[in-house]
Amino acid sequence: MGPMGPLGLATPGGGWSPRGIEYYVRRAQGGVGLIITGVCQVTNPAEHLPAGALPNPVLNPAEFLSTSRELTERVHAYGAKIVFQAGAGFGRVIVPGMVPHGSAPVAPSAIPYRWDPSVTCREMTTDEIHAVVGNFRATGALAKAAGFDGIQVHAVHEGYLLDQFAIEFYNHRTDEYGGSLENRLRFATEIASAIHAGAGDEYPVQLRYSLRSMVKDWGVGALPDEDFVERGRDTEEGIAAARMLHDAGYEVLDVDAGTYDSWFWNHPPMYQKKGLFLPFAKVLKEACPDIPLIVAGRLDDPDLAASAVRDGIVDMVSLARPLLADPDIVRKIESGHPEAVRPCLSCQEGCIGRIEHYVSLRCAVNPMTAREREYQLVAVQPRNAKRVLIVGGGLAGMEAARVLAVRGHTPVIHEKAERLGGVVIAGGQPSFKEDDLALIAWYERELQSLGVEVHLGDAVHPGDFDPQQWDHVILASGSVPNRLPVPGAERAIDACDALLEQDSLGHDVAIIGGGLTGCELGLSLRERNHNVTIVEMLDDVLEKNSPLCMANESMLHEMVHATAGIGVATKARVSAIGSSDISVDTPAGPQRVAADSVVTAIGYRPNTELVEAIRDSGIPFNVIGDARRCANIMYAIWDAFEVASHLE
Repeated sequence: MGPMGPLGLATPGGGWSPRGIEYYVRRAQGGVGLIITGVCQVTNPAEHLPAGALPNPVLNPAEFLSTSRELTERVHAYGAKIVFQAGAGFGRVIVPGMVPHGSAPVAPSAIPYRWDPSVTCREMTTDEIHAVVGNFRATGALAKAAGFDGIQVHAVHEGYLLDQFAIEFYNHRTDEYGGSLENRLRFATEIASAIHAGAGDEYPVQLRYSLRSMVKDWGVGALPDEDFVERGRDTEEGIAAARMLHDAGYEVLDVDAGTYDSWFWNHPPMYQKKGLFLPFAKVLKEACPDIPLIVAGRLDDPDLAASAVRDGIVDMVSLARPLLADPDIVRKIESGHPEAVRPCLSCQEGCIGRIEHYVSLRCAVNPMTAREREYQLVAVQPRNAKRVLIVGGGLAGMEAARVLAVRGHTPVIHEKAERLGGVVIAGGQPSFKEDDLALIAWYERELQSLGVEVHLGDAVHPGDFDPQQWDHVILASGSVPNRLPVPGAERAIDACDALLEQDSLGHDVAIIGGGLTGCELGLSLRERNHNVTIVEMLDDVLEKNSPLCMANESMLHEMVHATAGIGVATKARVSAIGSSDISVDTPAGPQRVAADSVVTAIGYRPNTELVEAIRDSGIPFNVIGDARRCANIMYAIWDAFEVASHLE
């Protein structure tokens, strides 16, 4: 299990909360061989991380030991190992809410703050560096006493504090911690020595390590296959640094690529290829065959993961987000049923997105993630079992039916289309959204195995709500597209229809609306050699209806603007749709854009036309998913789980 920040899983005293313990134990129950905890902060006197934000071994050693001992003993009961990941600090990438008022973030040197380049970071003092190193010595002893099977240091990776010291682009110091590569790595190598001093020479120490930075400039990352000048750590220096770090006492390197300036590498969206870090690991393994390597990065395909080990590219495969989506992924693969694995979408709405915005780790497709303790599905007594009509077979309807069936109710789905999946069928058409279609297939198998009654091609009408037949109704009727109020609008087609009919749209396609749907449709059409123009009335694309996670948003934004054959007109409004073009009002004046097809991606509104009929019937009901509020896959599933898991 790869490391993911345990936000929301700590106690105020720096230990593990009951929720955090259950989260890791659940993955051990699922058959994971080695768990690497998410980053836990070692006290850094230059940073003032709020107490309870993350577990911290030196904040209150007694609380850390008592809660960690419970965690490790329970994980070990299932035959799994668990490694404690400890971080030295955030430096220039610390989030604004964690910087004390009136203070500047610290960094190796006086460089721009990642989230506000107008702010210059304060250079970290040598005394502060030495204090952090000393705390790692204590952490080594505490982690060993707590029963952890090793430590992973976070990190000469992703542009965190140790990585900032290691990279010349960020480190302009002239003391013993700057200048040569050896000096820039000194902070990290001293930490390895300190851990061994505290825990013993035989105690395993790993390092999270980015072989290459993929940075073009401050806050600007390189896209896959882009020809660019590396401003951060290049591959040659990455190999040299890996050798030095291994010699310093880091026995294993957990390899990836990227920094906060190129964040869509370290946290790869669905727009990145499966197994994207394997080429980096292969280069490092060929150069340093004696260094054991772990690799993660969209490796949820069992065949791809197995081949990475079998071919000697890496020694261990790490799954992070897939284990949020399905804690039983190992057991399911072992039993010969990989099709039973609930897929990760790489949407990052529930994991990184929730961490960014709400300081809590979750999963879009698995509402129980990091809430295993309190979100158990409790079976109802047979006398309380209800017959529930579910109107709509999209993700919300399917999740509601799944949960109700597990609990002993009798859900019946009526879906007006000829197949289950709702708008996600269309949303899954781009090549980079294959996991969306896999999620529909997972639900179809789950519902079949649970014996859920499904009626396809069977719309529900206002007169169908019979209190003698139904004990409860769940309205999951989805949404309807907004219409463009301009002359010729009848010629426009909705984005969902366009996604399903991409090959019949003609060469020139105009997309009205530059939100998430419009941008993803534009990329998909360009893959099929259409000439695309996106018209957006705001200052830029993705200013509205963008992904929650910065990594997904920034990569999609860069891809749209960098892709030849996609034109973007911003601060622009369509005034009319003609037979072969559209009229657009732009800051430079009126323009005409050729368009064999015109697609609207201007949002949706809840489909609530049946609400009054249900209310008049007197049957208790709930409205969920887009029928309640147009949002995304995560909220459709979470709505459904919340309602269905509490229906009595």
